[in-house]
Amino acid sequence: MGLSEIAAGLELRTEQVQRGVATVDDTDVDLDARLREYEADLPCTAAAASTVLERYDEGASVGDAGEAAALAPVTAAKLLHRCGFEGVTPLSPTARRVLRDWIDGRLSRADALELTSSDEAEFALAAYVETHDPITELAEAVRRDASAPIAGDALVSKRDALAETMTGSADLR
Repeated sequence: MGLSEIAAGLELRTEQVQRGVATVDDTDVDLDARLREYEADLPCTAAAASTVLERYDEGASVGDAGEAAALAPVTAAKLLHRCGFEGVTPLSPTARRVLRDWIDGRLSRADALELTSSDEAEFALAAYVETHDPITELAEAVRRDASAPIAGDALVSKRDALAETMTGSADLR
């Protein structure tokens, strides 16, 4: 059965109104300027934040990206969280529920530390992540910046490194 057979007998009773797509070109957002704008909300200076984001985007670990900016790994992780990167919390989902119970006052800190099986630094980072939301404007700017083809060689090398995990159109048959 072809498409023409499926569509046989269909009638158009009203006209469809053509609507254009609203476009906003915000691709030239200056990430450094955006970082300076929100510097008071960041756990470090805008210059250090720029260095961390650049190194992390190049594939460095959180600790190495922080070290390049003379920041502790915990501070670099806090920054990444505020910039919209997910997965920087060191706690499992169950441990995060325990942490939320401590934040809500239903558990003592000592009990929460014991139940999460975390050390002081992990607990402090997880508490920061739970109590500070990502900054939407920074997250959007970072996503645009990371998807921009400015650092073409880095994007190609990441794609090549992940090639085994990607499927091609031939795999969809």
